[in-house]
Amino acid sequence: MKLKAMGEDAVVAALLRGVPAGRGVIRGPGDDCAVIGSPCAKYWRLLKTDCVIETVHFLPNDAPEKIGWKALARAISDIAAMGGRPQQALITLAISRDQELRRATGIYTGLRKCARTYGVAIVGGETARSPGPLFISVALIGEVKRLRCVFRSGGGPGDKLLVTGRLGGSLGGRHLTFQPRVKEGHWLAYHFRLHAMMDLSDGLGADLPRLARASGCGYLLDKRVVPRNPGCTVKEAISNGEDYELLFAIAPGDVERLRVAWAREFPRLPLTEIGELTALAGKPRRNKKTALHGYDHFA
Repeated sequence: MKLKAMGEDAVVAALLRGVPAGRGVIRGPGDDCAVIGSPCAKYWRLLKTDCVIETVHFLPNDAPEKIGWKALARAISDIAAMGGRPQQALITLAISRDQELRRATGIYTGLRKCARTYGVAIVGGETARSPGPLFISVALIGEVKRLRCVFRSGGGPGDKLLVTGRLGGSLGGRHLTFQPRVKEGHWLAYHFRLHAMMDLSDGLGADLPRLARASGCGYLLDKRVVPRNPGCTVKEAISNGEDYELLFAIAPGDVERLRVAWAREFPRLPLTEIGELTALAGKPRRNKKTALHGYDHFA
């Protein structure tokens, strides 16, 4: 079967079938980061790899500094989604030998700027020749307090779903300049008991079903209240992807207190309740007319 007939989630599931865990693995594949540590440790390590590929995640004429920023910021966003802080990164750059040196140094200018902004130390990596598109791979280490680590899988029926910021229209330029929600994710995890959280990299239409599935739940989404960037339709806000906002589930009784505290802490960033998790009634079935859609690498 060809990958395009399966879709990204099915491909990943097939690749990971039978992959061994190991000693000290709290959470392996299937969340925003791998989590390493002992069940009684005060802090856990967060491990994340990500890559950006020319013509897939950026275009040949995009500014090198913005490409570098995006390459590291994507991985940082996943650390934020666990309630953690990013710490050290390894960078692999594969580039054609026919490229100008200034493009490579420009990419590193963006990487360094992002690293300084979020307190990340770039501690090594690899540089290699690519016979095809330019790509950058990032391996990132972070840390989170054990009692504050937030997985995708802790949600339950009745939990309210909230999202930070506004969605849609990222390809107008925001996908290269977005700000990972590290401060916001850390604040949420340390001040409230979040049941589940993830970042929206493939779009609400792809990532909301993933969070619900990881939590063993269904979901209800009120499309009328999905927060949109100016000029975006509801469909674009749900399906465009590369928003890098935080989606999380929280107990209904905590929502009002959260609203008040959030408005005081982050007065310029919207926080919107968009739906809730529900109990599954039998085996979930996909309805093509009502199913949500986001970005899929193999679709």
